[in-house]
Amino acid sequence: MLIATPQSMHFADVLPLQSGASIRAYDLSYETYGTLNADKSNAVLICHALNASHHVAGVYLDASGEVVDKSEGWWDTMIGPGKPVDTDRFFVIGVNNLGSCFGSTGPMQVNPDTNEIYGADFPVVTVQDWVDAQACLLDALGIQTLAAVMGGSLGGMQALSWTLQYPDRVRHAVVVASAPNLTAENIAFNEVARRAIVTDPDFHGGHYGRHGVLPKRGLRIARMIGHITYLSDDVMNEKFGRQLREISAIHETGYRFSTQEVEFQIESYLRYQGDKFSEYFDANTYLLITRALDYFDPASPFGGDLSAALARASAKFLLVSFTTDWRFSPARSREIVKALLDNQRDLSYAEIDAPHGHDAFLLDDERYLGVVRSYFNAKVAA
Repeated sequence: MLIATPQSMHFADVLPLQSGASIRAYDLSYETYGTLNADKSNAVLICHALNASHHVAGVYLDASGEVVDKSEGWWDTMIGPGKPVDTDRFFVIGVNNLGSCFGSTGPMQVNPDTNEIYGADFPVVTVQDWVDAQACLLDALGIQTLAAVMGGSLGGMQALSWTLQYPDRVRHAVVVASAPNLTAENIAFNEVARRAIVTDPDFHGGHYGRHGVLPKRGLRIARMIGHITYLSDDVMNEKFGRQLREISAIHETGYRFSTQEVEFQIESYLRYQGDKFSEYFDANTYLLITRALDYFDPASPFGGDLSAALARASAKFLLVSFTTDWRFSPARSREIVKALLDNQRDLSYAEIDAPHGHDAFLLDDERYLGVVRSYFNAKVAA
């Protein structure tokens, strides 16, 4: 059993940001698994997606030494002893990004320049900024070169960006269920979710902390919108279909005919997900991270030419996509594949026929895990 121990590192130096702003006296929360070898050549960095954290794998123990219920890391199917990313062989690092709400400096922390909670005043951060901060952490750990950098969804964008910002520090990049940028439809989904948050009466321009409230209604709706996009139509139909909840006083048709009551199982499920999310996630963090998603576009400085953008990358690549992922479709991964082939880069690509939609990258799919295992065994560990 892999036991996880959260750690934190403080950075006094100023970190310049893509926006022209900067941040200083910041903390990064992280966890490590496995043992760093003598020449520090077996490090694997895991980059997280929107609402995940540095707790990538393993479980937590309480004060009595018992396993904390439901404390498994978000990619525990992938990382651990004997798993595809084998912590008996690799030193795995999970980092919580700047601006997040799981320990690293973000909107909920105090601004050292004002001694006030950042709130809406936290600077805009980008994928490139996160990669720069991760590089600072690696420097502090004495790790110059990564055996691999790996991530799914937004984490995959960070992995891709690593190969462009620090090409000499990455030997392999594993990019799962990701894209070289967001489509207009994806940006639209993010904007609707953000509008749900900022129009919540409890948002107070992002300074809700000063008013002792939380914009939970907006967060609930934002999560419901996002969750719909993470699942495939097939999965929703199989899991919920048009099933009704057990309710009383229904019409002979089977419906209550109410505009406000929860009648369908899918409605109940989405509300549950929204309620749960609003209890642990920060609204300003949601705004920051979805904006970082929107802004990511490494081809933009090259007139939209992705092949020209990826010419800087020297790493070897594994890309994985899923057939029913309509938010980050296989066609988006194939754009990256083509650009890498244009540059004659060493790459492997797997398109997994899975019914689970975008969330497939988090699930226990034997073919998917087998592809990653084979790549790490044959190439990363070689």
